[in-house]
Amino acid sequence: MSDFFISVAAVAVVLGFMILIHEFGHYAVAKLLKVRVEVFSIGFGKRLLGFRKGDTDYRISAIPLGGYVKMSGENPMDERTGDPAEFMSHSRWHRFLIAIAGPSMNILLAIFLLTVVYMVHYEYPVFLDKPAVIEGVKHDSAAAQAGLQPGDRIVKVDNIDNPTWEQLQPRVWLSANQPLTVTIQRGNQTFQKTIVPQPVTTSEVGSAGWYPGEPVVVGRVESGTPAAKAGIKEDDRIVALDGQPLPSIESMIERLQQTKDKPVDLTVIRHGQNLSFRMTPVLSKTEDPKEQRYRLGFLNKSETKVTTLPFAQAFSLSLVQNKKYSLLILELAKKLVQGKVSPRMVSGPIGIAQDAGYAAQQKGWSPLMELTAGISLNLGIFNLLPIPILDGGVILFLLIEGLMRRDVSLRIKERVYQAAFVFLVLFAVMVIYNDLMKTLPGLMDRLP
Repeated sequence: MSDFFISVAAVAVVLGFMILIHEFGHYAVAKLLKVRVEVFSIGFGKRLLGFRKGDTDYRISAIPLGGYVKMSGENPMDERTGDPAEFMSHSRWHRFLIAIAGPSMNILLAIFLLTVVYMVHYEYPVFLDKPAVIEGVKHDSAAAQAGLQPGDRIVKVDNIDNPTWEQLQPRVWLSANQPLTVTIQRGNQTFQKTIVPQPVTTSEVGSAGWYPGEPVVVGRVESGTPAAKAGIKEDDRIVALDGQPLPSIESMIERLQQTKDKPVDLTVIRHGQNLSFRMTPVLSKTEDPKEQRYRLGFLNKSETKVTTLPFAQAFSLSLVQNKKYSLLILELAKKLVQGKVSPRMVSGPIGIAQDAGYAAQQKGWSPLMELTAGISLNLGIFNLLPIPILDGGVILFLLIEGLMRRDVSLRIKERVYQAAFVFLVLFAVMVIYNDLMKTLPGLMDRLP
């Protein structure tokens, strides 16, 4: 139950801050351009508390699922009075600046947060920088069906030459049930293979079934499991199972499916000491509702490298990372529209709350800061999509009107806004439904 309250508190703080920054962008530029702001609200619906200063009512409202800034005369369906302080009385250029200010603040915040993180505590998985050399291949996976073998090196994917694991993974995740052509180097031979990544987990992300060489480092240990009962602790490094070396967590999972419920012996390094543990795997559910497997009861975490970067390098890396993530978000949006990826890949408030709760429980503040940067970037990009009602829709109409040199008729705008509102409501319902479907099975398993 404490995890639940931590998740609720973390998501309330993170989303509240994101919304505040976003709406402040609209508010600040509107004030700068002499547009009258009537309401600055965190949340929607009934006003709970707040205060009035000048023309503006600053409030917190009952429904904490967003926020808004209400400017005089911003609704194109309202009758214009000609007041120079009204939104529609200003030039299209001014209205464009006000509309783009909110998403821009979110994107700038993401850049700022990652810069700070990289300057203070830049931590990243060691294997991500390494060439995409396959350590192992899962039985009956897409990679196995294509004939790939341990030791093969992926030298090209999606026009990316000599990809690292960091470059390769997103290509696979976004290609569930879609053909993906890769170029393989095996010894002195180079050849092409087409694989079709299989959807896995409740989010239905793509999995090729290959995996890198990566040490087995214990992350969170689940209470009541064989690992917890045997005394396994976070940060333990598991180097062997039944005397056989473990090159990766995936190889460990594969071996446990072979030994099933027979006791296994683990060789563990803890603070430089070699320790031995004996435990019996149990058959349990996984993140994929279609799969059960034998488990010991801990989450793996990557071996990481920690350093700090000077401001110039931290800022440059933040720009690179935010650009990369922005392109991935846009590619995900494109494939969603094309029906090439599952809507389950999109997380709503419940999924965000789970991620925020988990990040809040990690050591230090950097995991939550990195998650906040990611959410801020997502919010900024999402609001720039050319969907009426969103900031991107306002910008699209302004560009169309600028090319036409006249306003789009109010009747057309009204119909478009109505359709967009229905679409966004349906989209929100779908996202929340998917969140529930991904969450409820786990909740039901924890009920007595």
